[in-house]
Amino acid sequence: MIEVTGLSKRYGDVTAVHGMTFACAPGTVTGFLGPNGAGKSTTMRMICGMTPPTSGTATVAGTEYRRIANPARHVGVLLDPAAQHGGRTGRETLALTARLIGVPPRRADAMLDMVGLAGKPARRPVRAYSLGMRQRLGIAQALLGDPSVLILDEPANGLDPEGIRWMRTLLRGFADKGGTVLLSSHLLREVEAVADRFVVVARGRVVAQGTAADLLAGRAGTLVRGLDPAALAAALAAAGLPAAPDPSGAFTVAADAARVGRAAAAAGAVLVELRPAGDGLEDLFLSLTADREPVA
Repeated sequence: MIEVTGLSKRYGDVTAVHGMTFACAPGTVTGFLGPNGAGKSTTMRMICGMTPPTSGTATVAGTEYRRIANPARHVGVLLDPAAQHGGRTGRETLALTARLIGVPPRRADAMLDMVGLAGKPARRPVRAYSLGMRQRLGIAQALLGDPSVLILDEPANGLDPEGIRWMRTLLRGFADKGGTVLLSSHLLREVEAVADRFVVVARGRVVAQGTAADLLAGRAGTLVRGLDPAALAAALAAAGLPAAPDPSGAFTVAADAARVGRAAAAAGAVLVELRPAGDGLEDLFLSLTADREPVA
């Protein structure tokens, strides 16, 4: 469980994070979304005790990160893959971390195998790694202590499409076993397929949060298309549902899909399409974060 309450950070006259409040529950993946410079990284650094907040609190399982004994055994963190020592090999990096946090060396080998870096890649110096390989090594390091919480800042950067799919599968499996995941990105499509909930931020503020259904509820109505447009129009009118036709023969209705479907069924109108109007989450994300200048 991650709980953030009234978290703020000021740098001189600039407020990078304004009173953020949200929670991430066990068994879920929370997508932490916002454009570059929205305050995501600053917030994650405050959660992980790397940046002191100006006000507010952030806890993991009810405890501030800096007060957790041997935190890597409880919280796996990947904030900056470039921070890895370039002169060490991938295996040396994990083996050293394993000794520091008190896990068996074989755990390092298991994690390298899990992220696809076993064998020859594990013996290469990190400076020779691509960004995608550094991300995989960072994920292995975050999982090394068998934590119950993962905090990952833009982990899809540098991953190819296959790597992004692998990451989604990994994180979904982690959450399905009861883990808590906070996953940041400035690209909705990177996390939409895996996230259970979303926290959308812009200019250091939370501008929306909830499930996809919560965020989309009541925003754009329903798009409906029938086999017989005239019959569908009559059915909607009879049910008192305002409907705007478009040139393709579809209607945008100011009601949820369930009401529209019931009205069509009651009149015997056959439907061939029934979905939320607009472009869904991507359209919502862009509208929530548009014209908001970065501050951090």
